[in-house]
Amino acid sequence: MLGYVPGRRLPLLLLALALAACVQPWLPPGPWWLVPLALVLLALGDALLGWRLPALAMERRVAKVWARGRWGEVALTVHHTGGRPLRLALFDHYPQGWEMSGLPHASRLSAGQFVQLTYRLCPPLRGDHRFGRLELRVESPLRLWTRRVWLGEGEAVRVFPDFTTVLKRSLAAADRHVPQAGVLRRRRRGEGTDFHQLREYRRGDSLRAIDWKATARHQRPISREYQEERDQQIVFMLDCGRRMHALDGETSHFDHALNAMLVLAWLAQKQGDAVGLFTFAGPQRWLAPTKGRAAFDRLLAGLYDLEPGEIHPDYVQAAQALGEHVHKRSLVVLLTNIRDEDGDTLPDALRLLTRHHRVMCVSLREVALDQVLTRPVADLDSALLHCGTLDYLEARRLAMQRLHGHARELMDVTPQQLPVALVNRYLDLKESGAL
Repeated sequence: MLGYVPGRRLPLLLLALALAACVQPWLPPGPWWLVPLALVLLALGDALLGWRLPALAMERRVAKVWARGRWGEVALTVHHTGGRPLRLALFDHYPQGWEMSGLPHASRLSAGQFVQLTYRLCPPLRGDHRFGRLELRVESPLRLWTRRVWLGEGEAVRVFPDFTTVLKRSLAAADRHVPQAGVLRRRRRGEGTDFHQLREYRRGDSLRAIDWKATARHQRPISREYQEERDQQIVFMLDCGRRMHALDGETSHFDHALNAMLVLAWLAQKQGDAVGLFTFAGPQRWLAPTKGRAAFDRLLAGLYDLEPGEIHPDYVQAAQALGEHVHKRSLVVLLTNIRDEDGDTLPDALRLLTRHHRVMCVSLREVALDQVLTRPVADLDSALLHCGTLDYLEARRLAMQRLHGHARELMDVTPQQLPVALVNRYLDLKESGAL
């Protein structure tokens, strides 16, 4: 692809032609028409000289995987392998909507030289994106025209959720360090569900942990040490319906749920549990529970381009569909946004799930609702808004209350609280042997 656009000096040439036409009637007789003719020929000659395509080659170094909301760098190299010296401006056709810093870039190149530059991008959305070709704007020798030249080929990249910050909390919990960022550890030595080893009795061990046969054999107190049970399953039920479009700041409830889910999935695979995913009320995806780091990578690759739809969630249908996929007892983590109208269908869905599984039902509460209640009531409009919010929250509270008899683990948290709440509850269940 190529084309010509006017250069920065062409308007000056046109102005000279206009002036020549204006002053010609007042000049003495003579071949003054040669002046505009010369200017026109000059412009045409410059266009012909600039028409020859310069010998250029381009390299782009760009990461194939990006993190949503994090700045990254793209490196460009343009080689001038032959021909006249060039004045050019570089512009890369990066994915639409990305934030950019560092373009366009102006440069001068002689034959055999090259230019290198680095610019920065920040992707705002997850999913598949594509870089276009590199665009160069090369000036003609007299700078009357600018030639547009496209180099290289397009490249596809993927943008994944960025969960680096909240993942640190999960790693801190998994390593059993001191409490950090709200993650509470209540590990009690010697308690668990799976036998781990025999060891010498320590102060604080329960008498029930003493192995009396080993004590008699070694002639000193010996305790049995247990560890958290492994080889269990966690299946995430992710609501992809229209409610998950709700925003808290610049991040949707859906992206908050994805980030928290990935945190818990990372921790679970570190604990030796299998992790699976089932989505409903929108794009439907099923990833069977698997173990290890490969399972986490598979989960990440299976949801990076997932977006919520515009469908109302049908919890009963989702519970029935999950029952067809999952037969082993599992911890089912339902991530959704509960409303008062769900009181008719969600209890039935929870009854279906709790027949065979331990269910953790987590509802995301809008931060904006809490903020409304903290604002002063100064006029009629603010009073109506305050009362309407109270009425809505009361209806929601009653809906949550009706669900307590159908799910042991029921949480109503803000998106910011979600990662830590999930991690804490999961570890409590592991340590208590409730899974």
